[in-house]
Formats: sequence, structure tokens, C-alpha cells
Amino acid sequence: MGRDQSLQRIMESGIVAVVRADSSEALVQVVEALAAGGVTAAEITFTVPDAIDALKNVRKALGDRVVLGAGTVLDPETCRAALLAGAEFIVAPVVNLDVIRLCRRYDKAVMPGAFTPTEVLSAWEAGADVVKVFPADVGGPGYLKALRGPLPQVRLMPTGGVDLKTAADFLKAGACCLGVGSSLVDPKLIASKNFDQIQALANQYCEIVRKFRTRG
Repeated sequence: MGRDQSLQRIMESGIVAVVRADSSEALVQVVEALAAGGVTAAEITFTVPDAIDALKNVRKALGDRVVLGAGTVLDPETCRAALLAGAEFIVAPVVNLDVIRLCRRYDKAVMPGAFTPTEVLSAWEAGADVVKVFPADVGGPGYLKALRGPLPQVRLMPTGGVDLKTAADFLKAGACCLGVGSSLVDPKLIASKNFDQIQALANQYCEIVRKFRTRG
């Protein structure tokens, strides 16, 4: 899957699930539950033990049913390993120009993390497809709206502090999509294998996106 197709599917979904867990054992079932609830874009972070194997297993099990990404990618070596394992997009908490260049070279979407206006614009000018505003809970929707004022051309994805109460406000502030972590993929739900609840939460987030876009 090329960069443009991945981006289109991520934008259509409106939600990128940030999957963090203490074990990679149940992540195929987690991503299946997310997809069943309508969230078809998920990033497995490199804080997960054996993240490479998890990426391979999810790709093998779900194929193109989901747009699979890798998160917490801090360097080009990790980036390349993630792409070879089946990641279609790369997410990071910081701006690493080598990671951006590598993704562009292989026609894969990249979403580096930034916070200040200077960081956001630097990431965009370097070739970011979406800039992950992180940690978004520090400034909230008001800060995202303030960034959008002088930088309307930049696609912004808030991550951190996005939950069922704030999701609609972030969308109203101009987010192109939402990065949602533990409020959607709670490690406790993963540990207890409560996949039905993960699916139900995914459905709730998708409904928020649907209602916002319908009103728009």
C-alpha cells in the first residue's frame, strides 16, 4: 500500500488507535476488535515488547483490513525494521529528519511529533504527511486551534488527552484525525482480554467522528 492510499484510509477513519501493552501476545485480537468497531488505522508502539513480531503477526492475520502503523519510532534503523515488518505508516513523538526522509524514499506515510509552531512547521517542510501534536493534553483543543490559525495548511493529529469527552472538541479545533491511546486501547482491557469492550469503545469514537462530519 502506497503513501497516498494509506493517508486516504487514515483520514477516512479519522481515528488512529495507539496500541501500547505490556505484552504483544494478544495484539492480533486487539487490532481485530478495533477494526470490528470501525477503527481501521492502528499503530503498534515500539514500547511494546517484541514489537517487530507483533507487527508481523498483525499484518499476516489482518492483511489490508487495517492500515497498520508503527509508533514511538525514534531513529531510521527502527523505522526501516518497522517497514520491513509490514508497517504502512510511521509515528513518532519527536521530529527526526532521517526518519521522514526514509519514509518518503519508500513511499510510506510519516507522522512525526511536534509541539511548538516552529517544530510543527519544520516537520511539515521536511515532508511530514501529518504532524502529531504531542502532548496534546498540555494545551488542549484551544492550543490546536491556535496552531491552525497561522498554519492552516498543516494536517494536525492531536495525541495525548484525546478521550470520549474531548474528541469532538479537537475535531472542531481543526484536527485532521485523532490519535487515541489508553482511553481506547486500555492496557487493563488488553490484559483481561476484554476485546468486546475495545470494540465498543472503537465504535463510540467512530460515531463521534461520523456525527462531527455529518454536521459539518
